[in-house]
Amino acid sequence: MTSTKKSVMEGAMAPNLDTIDAAKRILVDKKVKWVLCAFTDIRGIFQSFSSPVKHFTEGDQYFDVGIGFDGSSIRGFKELHTSDMIFYPDPEALYVLPWTEGDQKTAVIIGDIREPYGSREAADCDPRSYVCKKALQKADAMGFVPYFGPEIEFFVFKSIDPSHLHYDIFVSPAGGSGDSWGPPRVNPESPETDVGGYILRPKEAYFRNPPEDTTNAYRNELANTLEEMGYTIEMHHHEVSTKGQCELNYRYGEIVETADKIQIYKLAARNIAAKHGWIATFMPKPIYLDNASGMHCHNSLFENGENVFWDPDDDYAELSQTARYYIGGLLDHAAALTAITCPTVNSYKRLVPGFEAPINIMYSRRNRSALIRIPMYLRGEKYRNRRRIEYRGVDPSTNPYFAFAAILSAGLDGIKKKIDPGDPVDKDVYEMTASEKADAGITQLPTTLRDALDALESDDLFKEVLGSHLYDGFVEYKSQEWNQYCLYVTPWEIMKYLDY
Repeated sequence: MTSTKKSVMEGAMAPNLDTIDAAKRILVDKKVKWVLCAFTDIRGIFQSFSSPVKHFTEGDQYFDVGIGFDGSSIRGFKELHTSDMIFYPDPEALYVLPWTEGDQKTAVIIGDIREPYGSREAADCDPRSYVCKKALQKADAMGFVPYFGPEIEFFVFKSIDPSHLHYDIFVSPAGGSGDSWGPPRVNPESPETDVGGYILRPKEAYFRNPPEDTTNAYRNELANTLEEMGYTIEMHHHEVSTKGQCELNYRYGEIVETADKIQIYKLAARNIAAKHGWIATFMPKPIYLDNASGMHCHNSLFENGENVFWDPDDDYAELSQTARYYIGGLLDHAAALTAITCPTVNSYKRLVPGFEAPINIMYSRRNRSALIRIPMYLRGEKYRNRRRIEYRGVDPSTNPYFAFAAILSAGLDGIKKKIDPGDPVDKDVYEMTASEKADAGITQLPTTLRDALDALESDDLFKEVLGSHLYDGFVEYKSQEWNQYCLYVTPWEIMKYLDY
C-alpha cells in the first residue's frame, strides 16, 4: 500500500486507472475472497460491509460508480428520507488482512462517501473526504504538505465485565474471571498459556521486560501483522500503566493516509487480541488511579520538499517563525480543539494532574508537562527534516480524520493570522504554584466534556473545519452523551454515599 501523491482532491473525484489495476493485482495475487468496504462514522468508529472479491477484480464497476448503502443507519450521516449514499473505494487505501486465510481471506478497502446520482462531490457527512481532505486542500492552497505521526497507546485485557467493576486499583476490571491483574500473560511459544506471577506496580510498568511485561509477544505479533500490511514500525513497548498498557508506533505520513492507518491499526490490534480470547481497548482511561492512554500527534509542514518548521539560526529549538505561528494557532484554539481530540466523557479522567497528561496550555522543548512539546533528540542540518512539534492533547478515542483536520487547521490559522505563542515554559508545570502559572499566562484545558463543548461552540474555526452538518451532529451527539453520563448512577457513588 502506498500513500496518495495526487493533487489533494483528485483521489475523491476520479480513481486512477493505474492504481485500480494495482489493487486488482494485489487482490488476485493474495487470493482474497472478501473485501471489507470501510469508512468512519461521526464517532470515529470504523464501519464496513463485505463484498465478494469478484466485484472488484472483474470490471471496474465498483471503482467507477461505487456501491450504494443506507446512510440513515450510520451515526451522524443522513436522515431516513435522504438515506441513499454511495461508497467509492479508494484503490490506494487497500490492506490485505494477514490474520485471515483460505475461504476467509479478506482485504479492507477504505473509501469516500458521496451523494447519489453519480455525484463526484464529497458528501458533507464523510469525515475522510469532506473534513480531512478539505483540510489537506487548505494546506495545499498555502503551499504546504503536512505530515502527521501519532503515538497510539491502548490497553489489552483478558476480559472486561462492566457489570462487575471494582473500586480497588489492585483488582482487575475483569470482574473475577481469569487473571486478577488484568493484562494477558503470554508464553511466546503458546500465547494462550497463562504464565503469570509477577506484579507490575501502578505507574511503574514503562519499558519493563518479559516476563514482567506479559504483552511483549502480543505486540510482536501485532507489529509483524502491520508490517505485512505496509506499515513501517518504529518501536513498541509496555507503557506506564500496570494493566497491559501498550504503545506501538509507526512511521509518519501525509494526513489522510496516516488517519487511514490509525483505523486499520485499531482493527488489527483488536483482531490479534481476539485470536487469544482477549480484548484490546482504545478507551482512554479504563483503570482507576493509573495512567491513561494518549495519542500524541507529531506534525510538521513541508514546502517544496523543505521542512518549514526548521530554522538553523534559532538558538532555542531550531524552530522557525512559521512553526511558532503554527504553535500560536494551536494554543489559541486549544480549549475548543480538545472537544474534538478528546471527545468522550472518559477522556477528561485522563486530563488530570499527576498522570503525565497535558493539561496546561503552553509549549516547551523536551518538556512532557506541556501541551505542545518540541522534541530535541537531534540538532543540526543533517536532521532538519525531523524538526516538528508534538501536540499532546489527543487521545485514541478521537475520530482521527476530525482530529488531524482540526489540529492542522488550528495551526494554519496561526500562520495566517501570525498568532504569537508567547514565551515557552521550560519548567515542570506540575510543580508550579497557581500564582506562578498565572504570571506565566498558563491556562488549562477543559476539565469535562461539557466544558470542552462550550469552548467548541464559542470558536468559529471548527464549524468551518467540520462543516455545518457534521459540526451540528457532533455537538448534538456529544451533548447527549454528556447528559446520559450525568444521569447515570456509578458504582463510585454507591460506595461513597450509601451511608449518608
